[in-house]
Order: sequence, then C-alpha cells, then structure tokens
Amino acid sequence: MNTFLSYLSTAVLFALVLLPALVGAARERRIDRALREAERGRAAKPPGTADAARPVRVTRRPPVRHGAKAQRA
Repeated sequence: MNTFLSYLSTAVLFALVLLPALVGAARERRIDRALREAERGRAAKPPGTADAARPVRVTRRPPVRHGAKAQRA
C-alpha cells in the first residue's frame, strides 16, 4: 500500500507541474489558429473595399504664444 501511495503522490505532483505548461500550449495553439484565420480573411478581401484606409484630414491650430506679450483674440 505504501508503494501505491508513493506512485500516486509522484503522479499527482508531476501532473501539477505539467498542467500550466499544457494549458499554455493549448492557449498558444488557439491564438495561432485565430491569427491564421484572420490572415486568410485579410488575403481574401479585394484591396478596394470600403474597409480600405481613408486619408485623414488634419486641421492645423494656430501656434500658442506664451509670455507677457501674448495677444488674445
């Protein structure tokens, strides 16, 4: 009986040490699969779709003047 408990405790400790690595590997595979699907979806779209980037309109502000001689509008 003592030998069985020794083997059982060794197996439990091994499982506890190995469990985080297995969970991390499964997570990595899931992320890789999602990235591959996203890349396939990006390659399947034609380049001239509505999702294409539009030019950004930038408005310029007048420069800010600091100091005693600053004029207020």
